[in-house]
Amino acid sequence: MSGGERRLLGRWGEALAAEELRRRGYRLVAAGWQCRFGEIDLIAENEKYISFTEVKLRRDDRIAQAREFVDRRKQERIRTTAQLYLAEHPTHLQPRFDVVEIYAPEGLQTRRPKLIVLENAFE
Repeated sequence: MSGGERRLLGRWGEALAAEELRRRGYRLVAAGWQCRFGEIDLIAENEKYISFTEVKLRRDDRIAQAREFVDRRKQERIRTTAQLYLAEHPTHLQPRFDVVEIYAPEGLQTRRPKLIVLENAFE
């Protein structure tokens, strides 16, 4: 898979995850928010939480579940990036770190990808 195909697949997965969050009552605040520390795939909020969401798309879970690719180092980068976001965008909402797993066996051709939303996946 080329870099361009991988980016397209990543954007498609993030769009699916954003739609699922909207369906659950969240308002999308930012997608692909970047700073010098890293990137947060999706930032969404509802009446109680601001969710910093990492999206992981895989064809299957034979080797490992998608959530397992959000390792300790990745979690720390997301936390640090979220702290900078909150410093620039103060809010009264409680921050939470979520992961959306997407399984798409046929990639972009997958008719019904499986989405699993893991709320409060790490602290």
